Amino acid sequence: MTVRLVHVLTFADAQVLDVTGPLQVFASANDILRQRGVPAPYVASVVAAQAGPVRSSSGLALVAEALPEQASDTLIIAGGWGVYAASGDAALVAWINRHAQASRRVASVCSGAFLLAATGLLEGQRVVTHWSRCEELARRYPGLQVEADSIYIQQGKLWTSAGVTAGIDLALALVEEDLGRALALEVARQLVVFLKRPGGQAQFSVALTQQQRDSRFGVLHEWIGQHLQEALPIARLAAQACMSERSFVRHYRAETGQTPARAIELIRVEAARRLLSDTAAPVKRIARQCGFGSEETLRRSFLRVMAVTPQAYRERFSG
Repeated sequence: MTVRLVHVLTFADAQVLDVTGPLQVFASANDILRQRGVPAPYVASVVAAQAGPVRSSSGLALVAEALPEQASDTLIIAGGWGVYAASGDAALVAWINRHAQASRRVASVCSGAFLLAATGLLEGQRVVTHWSRCEELARRYPGLQVEADSIYIQQGKLWTSAGVTAGIDLALALVEEDLGRALALEVARQLVVFLKRPGGQAQFSVALTQQQRDSRFGVLHEWIGQHLQEALPIARLAAQACMSERSFVRHYRAETGQTPARAIELIRVEAARRLLSDTAAPVKRIARQCGFGSEETLRRSFLRVMAVTPQAYRERFSG
């Protein structure tokens, strides 16, 4: 069996799970195959700009090897609050760029996308990062196509993942690509995680960036949130915004990138999401309270936005 070198790049104040999550996936794949008498397919190590202990943001120090000259089969770049300082290290960025060219595939976990983007390798690519950093990534690197809800994205040899535990999802996908679905599923079972997680990271976040107070329509969004049970036609929204209907629709789309109808659906789904997780109210009552009218209409909208049913969301996130 081919031996694959996996290097996980860390730095000061990296998120420790960005490093250890993927490492455990590869270690578990090795363990399963060794038990069958098959040689371990992965040789994984943590690397950093300087060899020795590297303190993570949690306080746990990781013992790293020096940056290798030998090409990786897979290079994985961790994220964390230290990613900004790491992105400003010209020698490290140059090493990633050079090393990535020779590696079979390159991946970033969580905000590691910022460090990978600093090399220019992600230019023009579809990418994802932690849900709370997607807007910042798009602003810093406007040439990237940032998708806020994906768990991970593959673009040729380049892979990016969402926040923290999504690094496990990404590593399982890498094992599946290398060794097949059956083995990846065994690893997922051993780690007690999904092989392919249902839904996107919107399940774990407040996805409504259009509700930010500094938005031009922030006050309108707050007003919509207070009138969800009522009919909200364009004429009423335009009047609330003190604009003509035509001008309102044009300016709203230009500001938010979506139609008013889509925004109302998202605000209603967000309200339903909170009620599902924070209360024991029946789904039918939540549907009426959030302006969906019927349970089936709520279900269709919830599936469209969150990629799971209201009941499945409640089972997963209710306290």
